[in-house]
Amino acid sequence: MATASGAFKSREDHRKQIELEEARKAGLAPAEVDEDGKEINPHIPQYMSSAPWYLNAEKPSLKHQRKWKSDPNYTKSWYDRGAKVFQAEKYRKGACENCGAMTHNAKACMERPRKIGAKHSNKHIAPDEKIENFELDYDGKRDRWNGYDPSNYALVVARYEARDAARSRYVKEEQLKKLEEKNNSENPEEVSDEDIDDDVRVDEAKVDESKQMDFAKVEKRVRTTGGGSTGTVRNLRIREDTAKYLLNLDVNSAYYDPKTRSMREDPLPDADPNEKFYLGDNQYRNSGQAEEFKQLNIHSWEAFDKGQDIHMQAAPSQAELLYKNFKVNKEKLKTHTKDQMLEKYGNAASQDEIPKELLLGQSESQVEYDRAGRIIKGQEVVLPKSKYEEDIHINNHTSVWGSWWKDHQWGYKCCRQTVRNSYCTGAAGIKAAEAATDLMKANIARKEADDELPAPVEEKRLATWGTEVPDDLVLDEKLLASALKKEDQRKREEKDERKRKYNVKWNDEVTAEDMEAYRMKKVHHDDPMKDFLH
Repeated sequence: MATASGAFKSREDHRKQIELEEARKAGLAPAEVDEDGKEINPHIPQYMSSAPWYLNAEKPSLKHQRKWKSDPNYTKSWYDRGAKVFQAEKYRKGACENCGAMTHNAKACMERPRKIGAKHSNKHIAPDEKIENFELDYDGKRDRWNGYDPSNYALVVARYEARDAARSRYVKEEQLKKLEEKNNSENPEEVSDEDIDDDVRVDEAKVDESKQMDFAKVEKRVRTTGGGSTGTVRNLRIREDTAKYLLNLDVNSAYYDPKTRSMREDPLPDADPNEKFYLGDNQYRNSGQAEEFKQLNIHSWEAFDKGQDIHMQAAPSQAELLYKNFKVNKEKLKTHTKDQMLEKYGNAASQDEIPKELLLGQSESQVEYDRAGRIIKGQEVVLPKSKYEEDIHINNHTSVWGSWWKDHQWGYKCCRQTVRNSYCTGAAGIKAAEAATDLMKANIARKEADDELPAPVEEKRLATWGTEVPDDLVLDEKLLASALKKEDQRKREEKDERKRKYNVKWNDEVTAEDMEAYRMKKVHHDDPMKDFLH
């Protein structure tokens, strides 16, 4: 539940997260653990458990909900009652006019008002009280037992002990009176010792049982919100039953979820099973009527998916009846299938008993062999023949197909060929295959070595603006200078057509110097420095 604020989750991850949270709430999955190893309650709402984005929380934690301010130095002590600090011998200015103490005035004085105050009599000056100031926390200010002296409880214990002693004396006196009446009575046999004990004894157990007699009592409440009377049960269970979370107080034992009151595992796994009355919720969930109820729910879901109008919560009686009919039909179908199988293949279990000789595979025949394995005495055991042909070698092979296995392929062991119905090549074929394999590996290694070497880069001679220039081209510096001047004049004429002459001669011949001058003077719009060229 307490997830860290992280990246975006897909729809599938979000669905899995919701299912995990529901399982944790139901007690079917262990609770989430924070950075300190403490379990996080799965029932905490998401708006409380999710950390703010600016904390950059990578792991689930509840630190952002805890108090982050350091508490001041709160004290656990209390006032020293009745403590005195200083005893003056004569009255001091500013002291109490009644008793003469400096720690309070006459209005707050707790002594009896004197006829002549200490201010005028200057006698019997009261000592100064000890003044203390404590900074208590929230709980300390509201603790009703703060400053209580536990030794005062000894008086309460003594009072109860005196009451018990008086009760025991009273019981003994009553017993003595009953015995005297028994001795003085005319028929002593009528009054027995058991009657005396029953009448006199104050049975505390009976008193406690009488207090618990109202365990199942239903009281009527008349003054309710709706105006009617409602029946309420006073107690939920007999308090003599030990709660499941008290069976094993070890912190590492079975996990108990207080919200759902569930404990999945066995709290006492090493105890005697005959002495345990609680084995965990999983044991009850997988035994008894719980398993049958689970199967009923599964049948209802599957039947609803297949188109039947059935709902376990809306019509439980109908769902249970359909489930019973389903089990009866399933049993009938199983019996019918079994009868068909027996009718088709027969029933070997219902036939006569098989002879023991066949069961044990033993006979009285004796066979003797020599060291080479040849039979000396007796009859050779006939091996059972199968319907398939065995030990038939084709195409000059000396082994059968499937006697060789390599690289997930079957083949012949005699020549190690993996092609079915191929002609046997013998040991020469094995050597040729190994040589071909070695040659292929060498070629692969040489090719990898050639690929690792970088190919030589051919340096190309480029012109001013990246155009390839033939290697044997040589430019004349004077012709290039004159070509640049002509290019400048041509551009000026393009800008102002009034400077163009009437008789214009056009020359179609373009030299290498003219082409180079055109390239050098050409404006490149992609060049960031084009504005600074001219």
